Amino acid sequence: MIFLKGVYNKILSSIKEVGCCIFLVIDPPNQSPEEAGKIAKIAEDNGVKAVAVGGSVGAQGELLDKTILEIKNNSSLPVILFPGNIATLSKYADAIYFMYMMNSLDPYYITGAQIASAMPIKKIGLEVIPTCYTIIEPGRAVGFIGRAQKVPRDLPYLGAISCLAGQYMGAKLAILESGGGAESPAPVEMIKQTKQVIDIPLIVAGGVRNDKFAYECAKAGADILHIGTVVEESSKDFKKIDEKISKIVRSAEKGAKER
Repeated sequence: MIFLKGVYNKILSSIKEVGCCIFLVIDPPNQSPEEAGKIAKIAEDNGVKAVAVGGSVGAQGELLDKTILEIKNNSSLPVILFPGNIATLSKYADAIYFMYMMNSLDPYYITGAQIASAMPIKKIGLEVIPTCYTIIEPGRAVGFIGRAQKVPRDLPYLGAISCLAGQYMGAKLAILESGGGAESPAPVEMIKQTKQVIDIPLIVAGGVRNDKFAYECAKAGADILHIGTVVEESSKDFKKIDEKISKIVRSAEKGAKER
């Protein structure tokens, strides 16, 4: 049975080791496969623990496969699919966030896509990580595509109880998602309240643009932070990417120690 094996156990071990892990998010349309490979190497050298590959649109087919292969050719980091739709599947990945969007108004994103993709995932042999996915304001592209009833930023308990419901439904990871390119991540109070009620690792995604946000999210209780836009904004300046990732990783570890 390919379920909660190597990658998930590595995630748990990494959280125990450093307190708050950084996962690099690579959206295949936003850079070439060769660039993705170089960025993955930089990320691994700076202590990033995994690469999540996917996006709301366009992360599929040959481009997805080539991107994953270049990441693997340049690093030993586990590659986790972060699907935007049922086409975001690749036999070259190590695992997949098997996600259900807790606050979507469209049944497709709650159970439909999951039913449609279940057998292809089984045939590929991917490690499956059940993951509840809650969209908070502003939501951006993923909120639009997923028809999310976005959680207001000033109602932190709604984010918390959404993640708790996801845990009760079987999730092994919970994601609070502000949307790629958001100006800021989930509010500190939402992260705190969520960690007070759930017993599974919490991922904060979207808006972790700098070391300040990384420190604040980690100190509030986040177990994993997704970073993507901060790398994309540096274009092909790999020295700048190296500096940004290094600061974020160190800041997240510092924040975790100061909880």
